Formats: sequence, C-alpha cells, structure tokens
Amino acid sequence: MQNVTGATTSLSRKRKINELKFIHMPSKHDIEEIISHFSIYGSYQEGHPMRSGHINDTYVAVFGQAGIRVRYILQRINHHVFRDPAGVMENIRRVTSHAAQHLVALKVQDASRRVLTIVPTHDGRAFWTDADDNCWRCYLFIEGARSYGFVEEDWQAFEAGKAFGEFQRLAASLPGPRLHETIPNFHNTRSRFDRLREAVEADVQGRVREVRAEWNFVREREALVDVLLDLQKSGDIPERITHNDTKLNNVLIDDSLQTGICVIDLDTVMNGLVHYDFGDLVRSSTSPAAEDEKDVSKVYMRMDMFEALARGYLSTAKGFLNEAEIEHLAFAGKLITLETGIRFLTDYLKGDVYFKISRPEHNLDRCRTQWALVRSIEEQEAAMQKLVRAV
Repeated sequence: MQNVTGATTSLSRKRKINELKFIHMPSKHDIEEIISHFSIYGSYQEGHPMRSGHINDTYVAVFGQAGIRVRYILQRINHHVFRDPAGVMENIRRVTSHAAQHLVALKVQDASRRVLTIVPTHDGRAFWTDADDNCWRCYLFIEGARSYGFVEEDWQAFEAGKAFGEFQRLAASLPGPRLHETIPNFHNTRSRFDRLREAVEADVQGRVREVRAEWNFVREREALVDVLLDLQKSGDIPERITHNDTKLNNVLIDDSLQTGICVIDLDTVMNGLVHYDFGDLVRSSTSPAAEDEKDVSKVYMRMDMFEALARGYLSTAKGFLNEAEIEHLAFAGKLITLETGIRFLTDYLKGDVYFKISRPEHNLDRCRTQWALVRSIEEQEAAMQKLVRAV
C-alpha cells in the first residue's frame, strides 16, 4: 500500500471534490435577519446558499471584522428528519465543547480548525428558533480545508479512518449522562431485520415475488444481526459515542497538508458501538462502484482501501479500544453493509417511502449492490481479520 500519509499530490485528487459551491441567487430565507440573532462581531456583508448536503439548508454568511472578511456557516436543521432538534444540538454542543477543551489542554496547533465551534445566540443558546419553528445554528467557517466526495486513492481512506478514530477518541472521555437518542434504534440490526420480515409478510406493493433471492440472501445471514448486540449485552464491548454517518465527505481535509483535520455533519452523533462507524466506513469507501450500480460485477471490496482505513483508524483509536472491539472490526464492515441492504430492501417492499428514488427499482438496485459487497467481504474476511490483528 502506498501514499497513505497524504504526503504527495496527484491530479485525481482534484476530481470529485465537494467544493464549497455558493449559489448566487435569492435565498428563500432572510440570512441577514436570521444570523443577527447570533453573537457575531462586525457588520454583515453578504450571504449565499451553499450547495452541500441533502437534508439541512446551509448558507455562508460573510461579516466584516476590522477590515477582514470572516465567514460563518448558518444552517436550518430539518426538523422533519431530526424531530428533536434541541436534543441534536445538545449532543453536538457537549461533544464539540469537550473535544475543544481537550485539544486546547494538549496545546494542539490550530485547535479551532480541528473541531466544529458553535456560535451561540445572544442569550447563550446553541440554536435559535424562528416564528415558523425552524431551528437555526451557526458554526465558525473552517478555512483552508475541503471535503472529497469519493474515495479514489488509499491516502483518502487512511485520512478518513484516522479522522473518525480521533473523533471517537476525543468523545470517549465525555463525562455525564448518555447523549440524546435522536434516532431510536438507528443501528439496531435486529430491529432492522424484524422490520424487513414484517414488510415481507405484509407485501403491500406485491413485490415480494420478485425479491425472493434477495430475501433468502439476508435470511441465510440472520445470525449475523445479533453478534454485536449480544456482545454489548454481555459487556464484552462497551457503548461509546459514535458519529453514525462516517463517509469521506464528512471529513474536512487540509488544502496544504492533505490531512484530515475535522469531522463534520454531527447531527447523528449518539451513543453506539465503534463498529457502526468503522463498518460504515468500510461499506462506503472500499467499493469502486456507486451505491446504486446496476452491474453488480463492478461491486467488490478493495483490500488496499480496507488496509488504509484500518491503519488510519487504529492509528488514533487503538489506544482506547479493548480486544473484543478490535477483534470485530473486520466483521463490522460485513454487518453494516448487510444492515444497509436490509434498509433498502425494506423500503422497496414498502413502496419507496423513505429513500429518494429516480427509477422504479432504484432501492432494489441499491440492495443488490450491498449484497454484492457483502459477498466480496465474506470472500476476503479472513485476510481482513489477519490485517487488523497485525496493525
């Protein structure tokens, strides 16, 4: 494996980058009025919608401060998806504040670029609610960094793994009560399997006949869904704080150093198992094919990408993980891929009511890519396990 440290650059790194794209068109919200409720020094100059993300409305607001243009991120939390926005923001506030205090205590350089910083409202709250019950939040804009849309090279996988491992490490020492469970049973694979079985039995769209092979595939692997849950119940693996949306585009990478500096998009931060985060990294980063690729022969797990992920993740997380957690990291990729396929298949049987689709069998195609990736992981699982043990 080469270039996992990000020490070199290449033209392919310039492709598929999630640039901060500003849309110079009238906003559907009054940015100047909304951001006036936050404690920001200086004079408002301009604001633009930002083409980033699929759930929340995001804007960049520019202020003049002593002759310097300073940017801020302003977001409207989608309360139809996150029905407890106050709980979401309490989770984010606790985790980011704790991480920032830890980084400052360690005298980490550029600590304010390594964790999201909430800009409070004038009355000290983490969000502001408008007359229409929209919840708004504001962050410092992290300059000199960007996110990449897809893992094309192993250095990107390494940096993603390292960044999420560091995020978990900083959050592991958070004191106090559990975080709010803003999305109940989000990674409870047993619950996901049971919902699929109910959808098969109900067959409200009359689609079960055409997915017998897909249903049989997951039934044959039902025993997998309880493995981590049983280990958690027995106390062999502990509950920790997890990100729950571990994709490369949720890591800001420094433009100059080409290293991951900050994990973003913290709406799904909750208590969970570290395997949920690592497993989703494997699922989302190791296949060269799109999640909805129709030709499943193009779907497979790239061992070089898995190695980069594992090395990056364990370089920051190994110090706080126990033996049982490490022993099940390779398994986690298979489990979370299976779980995601279960979700796609369930939605297809229910009539495509959750995931957005662009063609009639879109969710079924997504399910089939997950099954192809599960098969590829199964074929390489012994080598994956050997690699993790050796890191």
